[in-house]
Amino acid sequence: MDSEIKTLPLLPLRGILVFPYMVIHLDVGREKSVVAIEEAMIHDRVIFLATQKEAQTDDPGQDDIFDIGTVAEVKQLLKLPGGTIRVLVEGLARAKVKHFITNEPYFQVEIEQYSENFQKNSEIEALMRSLVYQFEQYVKLSKRIPPEAVVSVVNLDEPGRLADIVASHLTLRIEDKQSILESVNISQRLEKLCAIVAKELEIVELERKINIRVRKQMEKTQKEYYLREQLKAIQRELGEKDERVAESEDLRDKIAQAKLPKEVEEKAIKEVERLEKMPPMAAEAAVVRNYLDWLLSLPWNKSTRDRLDLKMAETILEEDHYGLKTVKERILEYLAIRKLAKKMKGPIICFVGPPGVGKTSLGRSIARALERKFVRMSLGGVRDEAEIRGHRRTYVGAMPGRIIQGIRQAGSRNPVFLLDEIDKMSMDFRGDPSAALLEVLDMEQNNTFSDHYIESPFDLSNVMFITTANVQQNIPRPLLDRMEVIYLSGYTEEEKVQIAMRHLCPKQVKEHGLSKDMLKISENTIRKIIREYTRESGVRNLERQIAAICRKTARQIVTDKTKKVLVNTQNLGQFLGTPRFRYGVAEQDDQVGVATGLAWTEVGGDTLAIEITIYKGSGRLTLTGKLGDVMKESAQAGYSYIRSRADELGINEEFYDKQDIHIHVPEGAIPKDGPSAGITMATALASAITGRKVRHDVAMTGEITLRGRVLPVGGIKEKVLAAHRAGIKTLLLPKDNKKDLDDIPKKVKDKMKFILVDHMDEVLETALAEKEYRTEGLDAVPPVVSPEVYHPAVISEGGTPVPS
Repeated sequence: MDSEIKTLPLLPLRGILVFPYMVIHLDVGREKSVVAIEEAMIHDRVIFLATQKEAQTDDPGQDDIFDIGTVAEVKQLLKLPGGTIRVLVEGLARAKVKHFITNEPYFQVEIEQYSENFQKNSEIEALMRSLVYQFEQYVKLSKRIPPEAVVSVVNLDEPGRLADIVASHLTLRIEDKQSILESVNISQRLEKLCAIVAKELEIVELERKINIRVRKQMEKTQKEYYLREQLKAIQRELGEKDERVAESEDLRDKIAQAKLPKEVEEKAIKEVERLEKMPPMAAEAAVVRNYLDWLLSLPWNKSTRDRLDLKMAETILEEDHYGLKTVKERILEYLAIRKLAKKMKGPIICFVGPPGVGKTSLGRSIARALERKFVRMSLGGVRDEAEIRGHRRTYVGAMPGRIIQGIRQAGSRNPVFLLDEIDKMSMDFRGDPSAALLEVLDMEQNNTFSDHYIESPFDLSNVMFITTANVQQNIPRPLLDRMEVIYLSGYTEEEKVQIAMRHLCPKQVKEHGLSKDMLKISENTIRKIIREYTRESGVRNLERQIAAICRKTARQIVTDKTKKVLVNTQNLGQFLGTPRFRYGVAEQDDQVGVATGLAWTEVGGDTLAIEITIYKGSGRLTLTGKLGDVMKESAQAGYSYIRSRADELGINEEFYDKQDIHIHVPEGAIPKDGPSAGITMATALASAITGRKVRHDVAMTGEITLRGRVLPVGGIKEKVLAAHRAGIKTLLLPKDNKKDLDDIPKKVKDKMKFILVDHMDEVLETALAEKEYRTEGLDAVPPVVSPEVYHPAVISEGGTPVPS
C-alpha cells in the first residue's frame, strides 16, 4: 500500500465518523472548525476529518483526537443563521496524522495518505461474498437501511470500497467504526467487518423475535378487549346488564393495576374465571370474593423508603426515652449497616425486661426513626397455630393469620412488626403457635412465608421484627435461637425522676386537659413518690400516681376555681394519701436470725427478708413461705454446711437432736424460687444457732455448695437496683459475678460498697456483727467464729465457752 505526505487543515468531528467514498452533510459551528473549512475552501477544497475520542469535549487538544481519519473533499458549503456552516463532504482516502503543525487559529496537520493497492485472490473474493450476503440479510431484517443500499453494494468489485460503504451504512459505536477505519490491510478489514455484521445480525434477529412475541401478546389482549366490548354492546342493545360481567371486569382491572407477582396474578385470574362460572348467590362465590379482596389488598410491591439519618434517629430516640444507652446504640448500629449495605437481612431483636421499662414504646420509636409503618401484635394467651398461619379456605369463616393481617394493616411490605409478650404463648390440641412463628422469624425461611388462607408465598424478609418478653426462660428455645436478646433492666431512682419530669408529667397534664401553668410538681416531690408510693422496676405505677395527682388537680380547678396548684413534699399526702412503702431498711437494728437477701422476679429485683427461729424439739427443719424446689434445696445445702462445720464454728453437737429450726420467707402468697438465697439462708442459720446478730445494712445473693463455695447467680443488675432502692449500703456478691458490675450505673455504684466473696467463711465474717452470747433457749451455744478472723472456741463439759 503506497502513501503520500500532505499538509491539510483538520476538522474534529463529534459523535460521527466519515469513511472513504462516503458522502455526508456536516454542520460546523465551532470557531476553529469554521476557520479550518474556510482555509480548505481557499486552497484545494480538501480537508482532513478525524473523530474526537470524547464527543462532550468542546475544545479538544491533540490527545483528544484519533490519529487516523479520512481525507475528504468539500463539495458544497452553505452558511446558516447563527454562524453555523453546513458542508457536504465526500471521503477520499484514509490518512494518518504524522504531527500537528499548528493548533491556532485552526488545526493544521501533516498527514500520511494511504492509497489502496490490492491483489484480488480467492480469500478476498470469499470474504466479499460473505460480507455482501450478510449485509443483504441485515437490510431485510433491520428495516433501517433502504433496499437501494444493497444494489449499490452488490455491483462493487473493489474490496476496500465495499468494506467502507457497508461500514458507513451500519449503525455502530464510534469505537467499532474507528477500528474498521484503522484497518489499513484490506483482508483484515473485511474479516473484522464480517464479524461485526454477523454480530449485528444476531442482535437484529433477537429483536425481531422479541417484537413478534410482544405483538402476539398485544394481539391476544386486543382480541379479548374487542370481544368484551362487543359483548357489552350486545347487552346494551338487548337492554340487559349482567352484574357478574361488570364485577369480573372490575376485578380484572384491579388485578392489572395491582402489579401482583406473576404466580399470584395467575391465581387471581383463575379465581375470577371461577367466579364468572358460579351462580351469583352460591355460597362459594362469597368465599372467592373475600379471597380476591385479600389478595388485592396485600402490599405485594408497596414499601416505604427508610430514613437512614443517624443524627435524626438518635434525636428521636432521645426524645422518646431517657437512658437505655445500650439499646439505643444497637439501633443506631443497625441503621448504620443499612446505610452501607442496601439489602440486609435484618436481625430479630428481642427486648427482655420487667414491665413498664419501655419495651413496646421502643419499638414504636424505632418505626418513627426509620419512617416505617408500625404494627403491634400481642401474643399473650395465643394457643392456636391458626392465629399465626391462618385457616384453610375450606373452613367456614376462614381468615388469614394475624401476621398477614398486620401486613395488610400496615399497607407496606417493610413495616416494623412488634410481637409483644412472646413469653406468654401457650399450646393445646390446636397446635403450637411458637413452632409456626419459626417460619416468620427465621431469616432463611421468611422470604417465602406461606399463609394457609393466602396459599401464595409472601416475602417477610423486609419486615423488621421486634419481640418483647418479661422472662427469657419462658421463650421457647428454637425461637430464642433466632433472636438477638437485649436486656432492659429496671430504672434507677435518678432515671425515674428524669423520665417523670421529661415525659410522664407533660403527658398526663395534657391528657387531663390541664396546662403546664396549672400544675407544678417539684423534683423532690417526684422523688418522694418514687420512694414512698411505688416499688417497681419500670414507671407504670409512677405514671398512675402522677395521673391521680392530675385528677385531683382538675377537680380543684373546676370546683374551687383555683388557677394554679403546686404539689410539694408537704402536701403530697393530700393527693395520694398515706405512703404505702417505707423507704430504706438501713434504719432497722441488727437482729438475730434475720438476713436480707436479694431476689430476681418477673417485675425486676426485690429484697428478701429470711427469718429463722429455733425452739425445743427433735432436730426437724421446717420451711415455709411458698418456696420452690430450688430454694428448698438451697436451705438444705446451707443447713448441711453449718452442720459440717460444727466443730470449727464451735456449735454444740447435741443441738441438732434437741432443737427444731424453722426457716420462713415472708410474703408467703408470692411464689419464690431460684438459686439466689443459698448464702442468705446459711447466714441466717449461723446467726440463729449462735446468737450473733446479722448486720442490718448488708444484703447478699449467691448460691452455696455443701463445702461452702459461693457460686455465681444471675440478675445482678436488677438485684443491685433493688438493694439501692431499699437503702442498703453493703452488698455481698459471688466473686464470679464481678463482670456483671460493669452494667451497674455509676451513680449507684458510687453509693454502695461491693464485697466479692468466694467462700461462706468470708460471708459470715462480713455479715455477722460482733460476738454476743445468747443463753436463752439454748445450752450456752457460742457464736460462729470465722477461722480467718477469730480463734475457734473450745466447749467445756458444762457447756461454757473457754478461749483456746
